[in-house]
Amino acid sequence: MILDDIRARLFSMQDTGYRGFQAKLLPTVFPEKIIGVRTPQLRAFAKEIAGRSDFNRFLESVPHEYFDENQLHAFAISGIKDFGECLSETERFLPFIDNWATCDQLSPKVFRKNPGVLLEKIGQWISSSHVYTVRFGVGLLMQHFLDDGFSPAYPEMVSKIVSDEYYVNMMVAWYFATALAKQYDAVFPFIRERRLPVWVHNKSIQKALESFRVSDGHKATLRAMKIVARKKNGPVRNVDGSGETKETFGGQL
Repeated sequence: MILDDIRARLFSMQDTGYRGFQAKLLPTVFPEKIIGVRTPQLRAFAKEIAGRSDFNRFLESVPHEYFDENQLHAFAISGIKDFGECLSETERFLPFIDNWATCDQLSPKVFRKNPGVLLEKIGQWISSSHVYTVRFGVGLLMQHFLDDGFSPAYPEMVSKIVSDEYYVNMMVAWYFATALAKQYDAVFPFIRERRLPVWVHNKSIQKALESFRVSDGHKATLRAMKIVARKKNGPVRNVDGSGETKETFGGQL
């Protein structure tokens, strides 16, 4: 059956050195649940199994036991060409994603064909209580709606996400850093007006400063917007070029 065939094939492609490398990057995954198959091999294998008549048996077999099976599942869904089918399989799989890598590898190309429906779903996903469903939704906004389809309403949606979860906050910061590169005038007010949580605010600036797509002039302005801690577990002060300050309590920097 397909499940046995897939697992045997994955172990035949195992690279134990790569497995050790992955384990260091995936703190939410037990090391013994990582087989260690390299990404190009997983992508190729996903295309191969998509042609099998019993392919759906694999998609239905969640939760999977191994990280590599989850990766394979993400690549397989990403290759589905029918919008409705792809959306249905995505929604079935999302609750079982338990790590940032699988979340970020799930990137269906067909989603760009129906932005209206996708936006509606993104609104639902970023309101989820599941960490990686929220991260996935923000990632889609970043991927599909920062260019021609951009609206100021979208960073507004993202700015309202309040979470204690690192992998949510990191994606929110990544979104704002990318938005600063692509839609600076529309997005900079979120930084100037300090509308993001302290950690997200500073991380967004850090990532924007690291980007080659942000101009030197914009980087100089952003650098002056960083929030600087005065005391551990105490107030922090936002220091900008005008000398204006704002105190915030409880932010973890």
